Amino acid sequence: MGSLIKKRRKRMRKKKHKKMLRRTRHQRQRGK
Repeated sequence: MGSLIKKRRKRMRKKKHKKMLRRTRHQRQRGK
């Protein structure tokens, strides 16, 4: 799963993904 986070960080550079990132952050807390 660690590799998936690294791939998402690269996509973070795109402004479009920044808005989606907020939703993923909430899901990450539930996953832990």
